[in-house]
Amino acid sequence: MYTAQGKLQSSTPQPGIEHYLPLVRRTAHRMIGRLPANVEVDDLIQAGVMGLMEALERYEQGHGAQFETFALQRVRGAMLDELRGTDWVPRSVRKHQRDIADAVQKLEQKLHRAPADSEIAQHMGVTLAEYHDMLVDVRGAQLVYTDDYEAGEDDSHYLDRHTTPDAKADPAAQLSDRRFREALVGAIEDLPQREQYVMSMYYEHDMNLKEIAAVLGVTESRVCQLHSQAVARLRSRLKAY
Repeated sequence: MYTAQGKLQSSTPQPGIEHYLPLVRRTAHRMIGRLPANVEVDDLIQAGVMGLMEALERYEQGHGAQFETFALQRVRGAMLDELRGTDWVPRSVRKHQRDIADAVQKLEQKLHRAPADSEIAQHMGVTLAEYHDMLVDVRGAQLVYTDDYEAGEDDSHYLDRHTTPDAKADPAAQLSDRRFREALVGAIEDLPQREQYVMSMYYEHDMNLKEIAAVLGVTESRVCQLHSQAVARLRSRLKAY
């Protein structure tokens, strides 16, 4: 049996959209934990459902990838596109993010080491408590997964959709990408040990703030601060890229 598009229809029908709605909800609730309070989980779910519908339309069996894997990429991509198309980060948060990164960069150049919280706060002219509040505010100001840069078969690459193609720049871009990755690894290795632990548990082991807090013996708020500070250090180190 062939479809209207002339493609072979599988004898085993694909489950309907209702079957995969829990996947959309899980993805949205996992993502919302990385975002500011002004982002609504329902908006993410709505965008994710649109991505799921697209996945159901475009998926072809026999291409190797399981549908759940294909759908997850589409759902998460739709949510990220929704976030990127909306100014969901308050202007004050963006300013705090820039100010913290600039302060870290200047202090590292002056001290030739990673500055402590108190030193960064003093440089910015704020109290330590105010600086810690800023770190909590900027949490989630950047939301990019490495998976977003991967493309499945017959799928447009993330960079293809968001940059202007330039064939002549490809070799240089590839070299730049390799150098960036090497610089990123080096910058992570230079983080204070506790911040390295936070980044590893959060991104490599997919642990949430509560789980990381239990391992380190600190509060969730402190984990959030450590994460934001680590991101600020990385941003200052990799500013040239």
